[in-house]
Amino acid sequence: MLTMEQVHNIKYLFKFKGKTLRGIARETGHHFNTVKKYVEKENFNLEHNPGKLRVRKLAPYIDLIDSWLEADLHAKPKQRHTAQRVFDRLKEQFPDFDISDRSVRAYVSKRKKGIGLTQEGHLPLEHPPGEAQIDFGAAQFIEKGVLYDGHYLNLSFPYSNGGYLQLFKSENQECLLEGLKTIFEHIGKVPTHAWLDNASTTVSKIRKNGERDITKGFARFMLHYGFQSNFCNPDSGHEKGHVEGKVGYHRRNFLVPIPEFDDLKKFNKILLEKCDADMNRKHYQKPHLICALFAEDKAAMDKLPEVPFEVYRLEPVKVDKYGKVRYENKLYSSSPEYAGKNLWLKVGAYDVEVMNQEYRTVVQHPRLYGQQNESMIWGPYLKLMVRRPAALKYTGFFKQLPSTIQDYFDKCDYTEKRNSLKILLTMLQTADMAAAEAAFAESCRRETINSDSLLAIHNRLNTYLPEDNFQNTAFKLPEVQKYSTNFRAYDLLLKGGEQPWKQ
Repeated sequence: MLTMEQVHNIKYLFKFKGKTLRGIARETGHHFNTVKKYVEKENFNLEHNPGKLRVRKLAPYIDLIDSWLEADLHAKPKQRHTAQRVFDRLKEQFPDFDISDRSVRAYVSKRKKGIGLTQEGHLPLEHPPGEAQIDFGAAQFIEKGVLYDGHYLNLSFPYSNGGYLQLFKSENQECLLEGLKTIFEHIGKVPTHAWLDNASTTVSKIRKNGERDITKGFARFMLHYGFQSNFCNPDSGHEKGHVEGKVGYHRRNFLVPIPEFDDLKKFNKILLEKCDADMNRKHYQKPHLICALFAEDKAAMDKLPEVPFEVYRLEPVKVDKYGKVRYENKLYSSSPEYAGKNLWLKVGAYDVEVMNQEYRTVVQHPRLYGQQNESMIWGPYLKLMVRRPAALKYTGFFKQLPSTIQDYFDKCDYTEKRNSLKILLTMLQTADMAAAEAAFAESCRRETINSDSLLAIHNRLNTYLPEDNFQNTAFKLPEVQKYSTNFRAYDLLLKGGEQPWKQ
């Protein structure tokens, strides 16, 4: 509540000095809405306060209400009583309760202030063009038939009310940076400032004086793109309230119903296009389209760096006796030749690249999340098996093949074993192990244990050719009469043959 002197000063600056509402807000330090309220206010009569009457009516219930609110001092903020909840509980416990909810709200608000439950007043942030806010939300999605408890990165622009999202299987640092990089490259610009919370992906420690120790990965990303970060105070998500609103908006409009697709990267490109189209609507306060205001946002932003930022984490790993490495309790294959040696993992948001000591790629895997525990790329192992088909059955690698494929090779001789291993290697270059396993199973069912038939079956199964089903006929086929060719006419044409005109 402002004093009369403060209200008078606001009126004076507006009416006699010709100042704008925002100009008055900057000069006086009052919020814009406060300035607007008193500039427009015309009735300054004394207002009668019925608060004492409300308290007298609530008197029989005050001790109970106070006990509920005092107990809230030991509860988490999101599980404390709201005024509405207090009113509802009173109605439940006292059927003859006839006091208005407005009276209950007035008392609860006053009592919360008295015992320190009321949150500090929020200072809404005025964002100029070019600034952004960052936050993650949670949402499920289905990729290739597998359900994931995913997370989506939201980058919002408070000035224009524009926003973008990118969907991931986690909210780790690689996903954060990959999402920001993709959005920056899509819009062709970089925000001047970004507001975000104190997640472990960006802040490693908050010091007593409020300074942050920024994680090395995020610090390098900031330096590369040249933007400044403003971190919210702990437990003060309202300081980036715009993006928190966008988190809900994006989920309702782009992630309901649960999205289902085959490729997450391709779906994320579709999301960017949908966000572009979504800006062709009017701003909720300003008399302009969001896309027009976003053009002002972009004009105030910085240009992209000439060299793209490569998002990854480099980790040293030790290879086990099967040629596999472990990262985040997930197994990734490398190659049997590296068993027992040290390698490097180049870990991105979508992929994990296994590299040797010279940083050359050995194999590249999709990064595992959720219930996925192992990724196996068979190429390096099969190349070794092709060189030693006779010893195939006794290798540890053979025992890791699906049982259907093991059964097939148990029925092969040396030559077919070698040829079929080559065919399996070819299959895995164009399809996955599940498709290969289906071809081997069908070959065993047909009892066609040879590499040519195996390849033909695999091609048919993966190109959707009609199946060559042979059916027995229910009737007896007619016998075909034997036909003998008379070659006498041909003999007449040969030298020495019979000449009809001499007869």
